[in-house]
Amino acid sequence: MNDLAPLLTPEGRALLDSVRGTAPADELAVATRLRREHPAELVSAALGQARLRQRAVAKFGAEDAGRMFFTPNGVEQSTRASVATYRAERFRAMGVTSVADLCCGIGGDAIALARAGIRVLAVDRDPLTAAAARANADALGLADLIEVREADVTEVDTAAYDAVFVDPARRSTKRGRIFDPEAYSPPLSWAVQTALRAPHAALKVAPGIPHEAVPEEAEAEWISDGGDVKEAVLWFGGTPGAVRATLLPGPRTLLGRGLPDPEVRPVGRYLYEPDGAVIRAHLVAEAAEELDGGLIDPTIAYVTADALRATPYATAYEITDQLPFNVKKLKALLREREVGILTVKKRGSAVEPEELRRKALPKPQGTNAVTVFLTRVAGAPTMLVGAPARAVTGAGPS
Repeated sequence: MNDLAPLLTPEGRALLDSVRGTAPADELAVATRLRREHPAELVSAALGQARLRQRAVAKFGAEDAGRMFFTPNGVEQSTRASVATYRAERFRAMGVTSVADLCCGIGGDAIALARAGIRVLAVDRDPLTAAAARANADALGLADLIEVREADVTEVDTAAYDAVFVDPARRSTKRGRIFDPEAYSPPLSWAVQTALRAPHAALKVAPGIPHEAVPEEAEAEWISDGGDVKEAVLWFGGTPGAVRATLLPGPRTLLGRGLPDPEVRPVGRYLYEPDGAVIRAHLVAEAAEELDGGLIDPTIAYVTADALRATPYATAYEITDQLPFNVKKLKALLREREVGILTVKKRGSAVEPEELRRKALPKPQGTNAVTVFLTRVAGAPTMLVGAPARAVTGAGPS
């Protein structure tokens, strides 16, 4: 699919409606039938678009995904709607009324910004991608607020806009995922210089960005959605040097206070697994302070405490057993407890969870469920056995 134009015609739109929800197993039969009345290329394009829309539901919801237009890369790389909405609300709270969205992709962030009442210039140099962004603005009734421009972002004048948002490409067709910020397209250094010239700016970067690569003028925010870390954002025009972890839905935001590393203490009754955004933001100490907890090992991001406290920033488990790493002992314990469901988590261990699950529970026979943590305690390989604790979430600082 190299051209969206045929799908935007009345015939193309009618064809898209007719193939909505087609199951993969039925595509051949549907294509054979439709090719009797429509050009083969148009039928293939419609079925391909229907498939992309089905994949996009997880990010955009069924209602929007069913009306939008996608490219394969656009589905993979676009911002999840919940994250884009959160970011748009942050811009709106800053008093921003116009944003230059550079490297806009298929328009996911532009849509969220426009829905927040913000005027958007959406720029992408790829013709098909820009066409998809333009079609999406029109399909969702946002064309009055979103201007889509096919151009090289490095040549766009953003001086007329209150804020700049840059989402550089972090994947390559040859090398896959790109980890070096200077290998982004455009490079992070260019994006930072562009951000510094604007009253407000946000740069979307990979969540694995090293903290030392964060410019001193920026606030760094790590965002997770439903427990999965989605991205990091460098904010300009706010509080330089600030660090935060934001959890969606919510949002719940944990702010860094520059706390020292928590003390190491023996494993207590409860083990807390911090949210990935908290870990990426290096805010385990802040989470541990809320829990009156300590670390099980100076190099492991597991917090232990004797009391169960509600927190949105970590998941709590009640620990029943602490064992040196030994598959035979674990296998005997699981058999004695009539365990049939085994969840294995690891941090600081070279053992693969699936390998341990296969060896320790080769023939599940019981009905009980346990969680085993493969980790280190005070430097020693250890297995912690337990189960999710009740009442582990609740209102926290936001």
